[in-house]
Amino acid sequence: MDPLRTRLLNDRPANRGGDYVLYWMSAARRVRYNFGLERAVELANELERPLLVFEAVRAGYRWASLRHHAFLLRGMHDNAAACAKAGVTYYPWVEPAPGAGKGLLAALAARACAVVADEWPCFFLPRATDAAAKACETRFELVDSIGLLPIRAAGSCFVRAYDFRRFLQRELAPHLESAPQSDPLARLGRHGKDAQPPASVLRRWPRTPPTWLDAPARHCRVEGLDGEVTPVPMIGGSAQGTQRLEQFLEQRLSRYAEERSDIDDSAASGLSPYLHYGHVGTHQVFAALVRRERWKPAQLASTTNGRKEGWWGMSPGAESFLDELVTWRELGFNTCLHRPDYDSYDSLPNWAVRTLEEHAKDARPHRYTLEQLEQASTHDELWNAAQRELVRTGAMHNYLRMLWGKKVLEWSRKPREAFANLVELNNKYALDGRDPNSYSGIAWCFGRYDRPWAPVRPIFGCIRYMSSANTARKFSVKRYLERFAPSASLPFG
Repeated sequence: MDPLRTRLLNDRPANRGGDYVLYWMSAARRVRYNFGLERAVELANELERPLLVFEAVRAGYRWASLRHHAFLLRGMHDNAAACAKAGVTYYPWVEPAPGAGKGLLAALAARACAVVADEWPCFFLPRATDAAAKACETRFELVDSIGLLPIRAAGSCFVRAYDFRRFLQRELAPHLESAPQSDPLARLGRHGKDAQPPASVLRRWPRTPPTWLDAPARHCRVEGLDGEVTPVPMIGGSAQGTQRLEQFLEQRLSRYAEERSDIDDSAASGLSPYLHYGHVGTHQVFAALVRRERWKPAQLASTTNGRKEGWWGMSPGAESFLDELVTWRELGFNTCLHRPDYDSYDSLPNWAVRTLEEHAKDARPHRYTLEQLEQASTHDELWNAAQRELVRTGAMHNYLRMLWGKKVLEWSRKPREAFANLVELNNKYALDGRDPNSYSGIAWCFGRYDRPWAPVRPIFGCIRYMSSANTARKFSVKRYLERFAPSASLPFG
């Protein structure tokens, strides 16, 4: 494994008298193409101890809802089935009320030889893993399964995609040689199975009932969830994510470069929620793409000019898709790692803040409250349709997501208020909310990763401008407007 992917979070040795190696599955919520699980298997084999896979879901976190829980729990269903097939002990636990899980991880770690957890530089997970490592009396490792490039391979924060792309073109190739195993549980030795969580732990924190995982929308009973943010038709889990990946490669990849922004028939992959929850990994996506393209590393170009096309030596659709999957996605993680304020207005580039504040007092022909935005009650039918799509499906068309953000900036009293409202709406309703790429997309609407644009406009200053009228001229939107018309009721009534 690439040494850049593993960090020791405390200075304690492995407890060779422990009962098991504990893998805390918290971000890479899958059993395939998972460096963290691979490392836990390696330790279990080395120490000749069984492996215990522990996956938990908290209640009461910011924006916790039945929508997010339903998606997560379906992923736990798939993990339970995969571990059972491999003969590995899987311990799922869904917190029934905020705070009910306090002490659970520490109790499991107290009987562990070592603990392995997932790296994720966003939302509450960095605080959670740091606190757990400090309290742990045995070795605690954090493993990065996020992207093709280890997130710590770049020692600074990149402010432009062009510069980050050039960095990738210089540095990525050697890291491609260190891919995760497709099935790490297959490597587990005979000592690695039949782990037993402590009986005292199971008495206090019994396993979550299988019915919660099989049909979470019907059976999950958790306090502290927003029940008005309802489950959506998209089903979580590695099985559904893998199926979506296969459908994309078969049906849409060839059209991706030219048609991913089309509104009525987009060629977008739809993988973002599965990547966010860790049900599908970047290496899994890349491996499937490589097989389809019959690609070899020798096809990589030797140039480092930062261009979007040509470096990979793949088809136009694959090149375009990889720029989104690798350049833009991993750029978002780079920002989260190096900017603790990644989720705030204050993280924007100086030039962007300056121009926005210079125009903060400009007259706004239309001004809407957060409640009006949430209920899609604006004068702009295309924007309203995009908001309804977000509320009803947990996703939004990629191109319209940019327009959606730009219009909220235009319709808010102050740019800082617009930023906060977009974070609230996105994190509440989007299945890929609370993700580095969600924050990147919002901040891009305010100038992050962009440059000043002319002419200077009211409200926007030199921030890139977008309008619904231009979008409707550029793309056919008739079917989209019909599909998300106001006649269908919204989940909040």
